Amino acid sequence: MNRSTDRSTDPSDYQHVPRPVAAMPKPFKDGATIAPHRHRRAQLIYAATGVMRVTTAAGAFVVPPRRALWVPPGEEHALRMQGEVAMRTLYIEPKAARAMPRSCVVIEVSSLLRALVDAAMEEPVLYDPRGRGGMIMRLLLGELKAAPRLKLSIPMPEDRRLQRLCGSLLSHPQSDATLEHWAEHVGASARNLERLFRRETGMSFGAWRQQARLVEALAQLASGAPVGQVARRLGYRSASAFTQMFRRALGRTPRDYVARAPRA
Repeated sequence: MNRSTDRSTDPSDYQHVPRPVAAMPKPFKDGATIAPHRHRRAQLIYAATGVMRVTTAAGAFVVPPRRALWVPPGEEHALRMQGEVAMRTLYIEPKAARAMPRSCVVIEVSSLLRALVDAAMEEPVLYDPRGRGGMIMRLLLGELKAAPRLKLSIPMPEDRRLQRLCGSLLSHPQSDATLEHWAEHVGASARNLERLFRRETGMSFGAWRQQARLVEALAQLASGAPVGQVARRLGYRSASAFTQMFRRALGRTPRDYVARAPRA
């Protein structure tokens, strides 16, 4: 089982192979889920097509094409697929991942990095370390180290009252309910909630809600939803207001983001 068409799709088969990088392609249907789990190796989670939603104890992430999620060794995470997903996963030995972050982070996938990931999937699992496979993996590790880190996570609090609030907003990102409204529902004053928000997420309530909307927007745009429809779904009064928020956060308009998305 050497090629991407017939190699194992069981992650446990890749945790102890005698190579620093092990590549596993795996397709998923829309709505498929993977329960919370962890790996001995570090993991790069990337989708050639479709959108993945990844949750950890520390935060929630949306991984559309052109983005990947770095997961350090031993970090528990769960996944849910949006659309049909062509997952491309790299399992990397901890020693080979020492230059990478020690917490989950979204990284930008350049054209070169994407090509290297695709090439890694076509190499044998036991690739020749001194041959083409070894060169691909070494270049891939170097490109990963240099890849831009993106602040596209949604930090999750530990306080149970805030968890209720944040969970509801993630399910209903269009909600304009005030902090005073939430205070009545979770049994705390608005002032106390704001203090807890800053202490546990590093963000104000308003900034956290905007970040949640931005990350949700990326998922919907990657799934093909029109800009105006995304704006309405997220509670913006107009597409222009949504576009202004998007441009301030990412330095480009939603239409530009969609236009630059890679084709499968």
